[in-house]
Amino acid sequence: MNDALGEVQSVLVLGGSSEIARATIEALPRNRLRRVVLAGRQSPALEDAALHLGNAGIPTVEVAAFDATDTESHGAFVDEVFDSSDIDLVILAFGVLGDQQQVEADPAQAVHIATVNYTGAVSVGLHVARRLRQQGHGKLVVLSSVAADRARRSNYVYGSTKAGLDAFAQGLGDALAGSGASVLVVRPGMVRTRMSEGLPEAPMTTDPDVVGQAIVQGLRKGKHTIYAPGPLRFLMGAVKAVPRPVFRKLPQ
Repeated sequence: MNDALGEVQSVLVLGGSSEIARATIEALPRNRLRRVVLAGRQSPALEDAALHLGNAGIPTVEVAAFDATDTESHGAFVDEVFDSSDIDLVILAFGVLGDQQQVEADPAQAVHIATVNYTGAVSVGLHVARRLRQQGHGKLVVLSSVAADRARRSNYVYGSTKAGLDAFAQGLGDALAGSGASVLVVRPGMVRTRMSEGLPEAPMTTDPDVVGQAIVQGLRKGKHTIYAPGPLRFLMGAVKAVPRPVFRKLPQ
C-alpha cells in the first residue's frame, strides 16, 4: 500500500525488460520503494533490469515468468503477485513493433502483433483491474503510443493495435472511477530503446528517462492521459486534422 506520504512502495511491471518502465521506477522516490516485480519472458535484458534495480537499492526485486500471449495463465499470475502483497503501481509495458512489409507478406506476423499488443493487454489488464478494485487503491500505467492517434501507412498494423489498446485503457479507467484505482494512458513518441534501434528518428524523439519522469509527474497530478514529451499533444492534434488525401501524400 502507498505509504503515509502517498508514495509508491510496490510495483509490478508487465514487460519487465522495458527501458521505459525501468526509467519510471528510477524516477520514483527511491527511499519509498520496497518491492518491484519484473514480469516477462526469460532473457538477458530481463535479468539486467533486475540487477540494475537491485543495485539501485530497492530492497526486493523479483523476476517472474509472464507471457502476454498465454492469456489463460493471466488470472492465476496476477492473483499470485497480488496475494503476496498489495501492488500500488502496475506498468503495462510489453509490446512488439514488427515490420510492416513483412506482416503484409505474412499475415500470421500481424496476428502475433495484435495478440501481444492488444489481446494480451486486454486480458491481463482486466485481471489487474479486478485486483486493484478489490484492494481499493492502485494505479495502472498503460504504455500506448502516438501511433494510436492516427495510423500511418508505414506501420498501420502496429498503430491499429495501439489504437485499440488506447481505447481499451481509456474505457477501463472510466470503469474504475470511484473504486480508488485509476488508469494513466501514456502516449510516447519515438523513444530511443531496443525497439527503435536502427530506425530513423522521428520529430521529438526522446529518451526513456524523459518518458519515465513524465509518467511519475502524471501520476502525482492525477492525470488520465499524457503525451511524452508533452508538446507532442499539439503536434498530434495537427496531424489528426490533416485531410486523409493530403495525409496519404505526406512522408510516412
